[in-house]
Amino acid sequence: MGLHKILKYAVLALSIIGIIFALMIITGSNAMIDNILYVAYAALLIIILLVLIYVFKGLFSGNVKKTLISVGLFVAIFIIAYALTGGDTMEYFYNDKLATEGESHMVGTGLVAFYIFAILAVLSMVYTGIKKMTN
Repeated sequence: MGLHKILKYAVLALSIIGIIFALMIITGSNAMIDNILYVAYAALLIIILLVLIYVFKGLFSGNVKKTLISVGLFVAIFIIAYALTGGDTMEYFYNDKLATEGESHMVGTGLVAFYIFAILAVLSMVYTGIKKMTN
């Protein structure tokens, strides 16, 4: 049995379990929320494992140099974002706990990295559109 068939049956089984749990939530059975979370965790674990398997499979069967350059650029953007941000001195609370300066710095890094990636995505779409129009 091929991997495709196994994954198809796994998706079918998780879909049926998800439908059953969704119906239980709609009918008001709150005791099943823990079980739903376990199914969600299992699905997330399966997805992460499959992504890692196919990433490493593609990495070693394709152009390793191009992949490593892409990963390096991704890491470089996070380093730039980290350098651009600083720890905030204002007091932020989360779950009645004071956020540390390091936590604030990492949140700022994530936001700046998101903005950089969003700008790069928009610029790449504009570039592609202009290139198609000129051809």
